Amino acid sequence: MNKLIRNTAVTLITATVAIAAIIVIKTLNHTPPPFSDIAEVNIQLDEAKLAANLAAAIRFKTVSYQASEGKQNKEFSDFIAWVMATYPQVHEVLPLELVNQSMLYKWQGSDDDLKPILITGHYDVVPVIPGSEAKWQQPPFSGNIVDGVIWGRGALDDKSGVVGILQAVTYLLEQGFQPQRTVYLSFGHDEEIGGRNGAGAITALLKEQGIQLAWSLDEGSFVFDGIFPGLDALMASINVAEKGSITLDIVATAPGGHSSMPPQNNAVSDLAKAITKLQNNPVPGGLGGLSTEMFDNVSRYMPFTMRGLFANQWLFGPVIDGQLSASATTNAMLRTTTAPTMLSGSVKTNVLPIEAIATVNFRIHPRDNMQSIEDYVTQLVASDTISVRARGGINASAVSDWNAKGYEDIARSMREVYGDIAVAPGLMIAGSDSKHYGQVADNAYRFNPFVLASEDLTGFHGTNEKITVANFAQGVRGYIQIIRNGSEQ
Repeated sequence: MNKLIRNTAVTLITATVAIAAIIVIKTLNHTPPPFSDIAEVNIQLDEAKLAANLAAAIRFKTVSYQASEGKQNKEFSDFIAWVMATYPQVHEVLPLELVNQSMLYKWQGSDDDLKPILITGHYDVVPVIPGSEAKWQQPPFSGNIVDGVIWGRGALDDKSGVVGILQAVTYLLEQGFQPQRTVYLSFGHDEEIGGRNGAGAITALLKEQGIQLAWSLDEGSFVFDGIFPGLDALMASINVAEKGSITLDIVATAPGGHSSMPPQNNAVSDLAKAITKLQNNPVPGGLGGLSTEMFDNVSRYMPFTMRGLFANQWLFGPVIDGQLSASATTNAMLRTTTAPTMLSGSVKTNVLPIEAIATVNFRIHPRDNMQSIEDYVTQLVASDTISVRARGGINASAVSDWNAKGYEDIARSMREVYGDIAVAPGLMIAGSDSKHYGQVADNAYRFNPFVLASEDLTGFHGTNEKITVANFAQGVRGYIQIIRNGSEQ
């Protein structure tokens, strides 16, 4: 018996040592690839002038309201006139075609045999939340520049992109640059309400002209600073896909009646149970495909312990999934998310409802689709008193190739501007005009070459949207290199 115990103990110790050795070896090998022969660029820019131009663009109240009657058309036409006056070199060389109130430019390349590329952004913005104006440190449409910071709606989403692209093209024209590939520029006027009359109409026009793009670059992700859990280094997350969306009504029915004689269960309580069940049973997800590629790249830049987890997913997979699922940001990258957003019930305080409705928005991961999500929810909550009604939506985009030249051109450009940073393919958890442009592009990428820190997140569709002058200028350098590298053969 003692011999058996000793042998068992020896076996366990040997196995433990072997597993520990495997973990350490895999972790030591899980490091960033050698930094390739990429020299950082030195692009001299008039940063004060760049900032002044972005500030001027912010002052146009190009707000997209869900209801069309709220739109101030003059602000949009004035913005277009301002672009034409502010960037005369662009208009001397690049013909402009107005598509509704969206702008499409064509920079003719020297080699018609090469597929063109598209660099795009949108100049419409979301409204300022009524009643929140006093919470802004600077008025939301002031474009004020205070202590090296440019304030206002559009500073991040997405006038910085539009102005940044125009500044980049102006710089390249002044340098006498001639692209090999034809470069299209597109600036949408209605992205915030779906882009149907802007990017959608431009896409239809390109289709009519028989134009197939090598790739397109739209807004999307950023160069993250301190946002990604466990990562201290800068990371350029180049989104290669975007989530879809479906909205479902969870409907509970009951006989109704007077509130003075409530039954044990009514429509509201049945609905509450259904929503609780949805919240407690998220759509299955986890690492795989794009998510695996993204975290494999990013984790190589993490401290030793975190690298050890990702380098040994065969052992720590459940731990990783639990950690990532606990964070709203990373959880959204792993699965289709569930978000109850609206509730309705009785018309009066003392009347039991005959119908109670919860509206739930799902952001669809590329591994799922609208039908599979509706089926999942129906199977989970449907009963004699609970039904599921679809309001409509859109499937997730196709996943673009992160080994293609376009992706590599963008990645190289970021390293030329920011140095040896982490670069990884990512998933856009919101939507963009790429759902349109992707129809005429071999690959559609979504990325803004500006740095985004955690304190900037509340500015998106919220309060105190801003960008520093230095950050905006560095992003312009990013666009310069993206156009320069991307338009080569």
